[in-house]
Amino acid sequence: MSFSLLVVLILLLSSLAYWLGRNRAIALAQRPRATKLHSRPGYYGILAGLWCGLPALLAVTVWHLAAEPLLTRMAMDGIAAAKGGVSPDQLDLLINELRNLVSGNLVARQVDPLIQAAAEQYLGLRRLGDLVFAVVALATALAGGYLFLSRIRPVLRARNQVERIIKLILTLCAFLAVFITIGIVLSVLFESIRFFQQVSPADFLFGLKWSPQMAIRADQTGSSGSFGAIPVLVGTFLISGIAMAIAVPLGLMSAIYLSEYADLRFRAVVKPLLEILAGVPTVVYGFFAALVVAPALRNLGSLAGLPVASESALAAGLVMGIMIIPFVSSLSDDVINAVPQSLRDGSYALGATKSETIKLVILPAALPGIVGSILLAVSRAIGETMIVVMAAGLAANLTFNPLKAATTVTVQIVTLLIGDQEFDSPKTLAAFALGLLLFIVTLALNVVALYVVRKYREEYE
Repeated sequence: MSFSLLVVLILLLSSLAYWLGRNRAIALAQRPRATKLHSRPGYYGILAGLWCGLPALLAVTVWHLAAEPLLTRMAMDGIAAAKGGVSPDQLDLLINELRNLVSGNLVARQVDPLIQAAAEQYLGLRRLGDLVFAVVALATALAGGYLFLSRIRPVLRARNQVERIIKLILTLCAFLAVFITIGIVLSVLFESIRFFQQVSPADFLFGLKWSPQMAIRADQTGSSGSFGAIPVLVGTFLISGIAMAIAVPLGLMSAIYLSEYADLRFRAVVKPLLEILAGVPTVVYGFFAALVVAPALRNLGSLAGLPVASESALAAGLVMGIMIIPFVSSLSDDVINAVPQSLRDGSYALGATKSETIKLVILPAALPGIVGSILLAVSRAIGETMIVVMAAGLAANLTFNPLKAATTVTVQIVTLLIGDQEFDSPKTLAAFALGLLLFIVTLALNVVALYVVRKYREEYE
């Protein structure tokens, strides 16, 4: 039985338990001289559904996570015993071959008979394990639902138990989010440490040339590689700065107009149209930048006597700014609308004009939300890849001229990790060092933004 089908069956059983629990609570409340229910009938149904579904889903999740490594270990033990032992490197190759064969990426006639036999053993054990755990999960769901339905009493504090379970689930989700973030940071950090063991941190942080191509032999050109991150950082800030110079003024001014000046009919039409821009795929913006904006800038530059590259930072920044406008506009509009109307009325009562009210009352009150929207836009600009690849190119040029080609950190990360790569050379490990550098830069931007918000925000009671 497939994992998705089993989950659907468990959810159906939980829904049935909810319906039975709710009806049983209603029936108990309708008995002559019955004790008043402690909670509403729906809580008894929810608790019945939780008792039915949670243990079964937990069992299915544990098996789904543990099946692959457990079965792989059992299959590899058989191969190691048949071969009389294997080295760690050989074991990794055998595991990859086994996984490819099990997933159908290899033809069985092209592999070692021992691997073929291990794959057949793996698939047989997987089918048996899926069947056993499906039976166990369904039996657990039925037992949990039946046990709770038999315990339903009017004095049962169903609402309290439901709230405790939901609070526990929310707490686990919060801890999971934190642990995932810590895991991402640590994984990038450990791989970056491996990179800095081969390349000097000073060369990486202060080097002025980025050419991470490593040759196979020492006598080939480029065998030493250059890993100076300054050109990549400069390109990132240059393109992101152009994008923010477009997105922040247009987005913020459109938000002020829609929230303070536009009538409801105009707002109902224009706001959805603005937000459509956020749903356009970035590859479409990339095509627009490469086929329309870049040639137009080149033609304008030739008319003005300026040398404009076919792929320029200006073209990528302009289109990226258009793409980011809805992020600033929509979030800022929501924040401005959340400012209490009493503040506006008080400002008008003191004789302030609408523009003075916006500048001196509304914008200071909405400053934290506006800064948050700008930070989201900055993160979106720094993390954009497709537009830069199609409109700005891959050349890591150390230039502050927006009319020349440039590249960004994210584009270089993608370029370094294209294809089948082994994470044992400076070329591939440089991607993790760039990721760590980008993380530190965005963290510094967040700290500066928090300082600005705390210093200039206006608090109202």
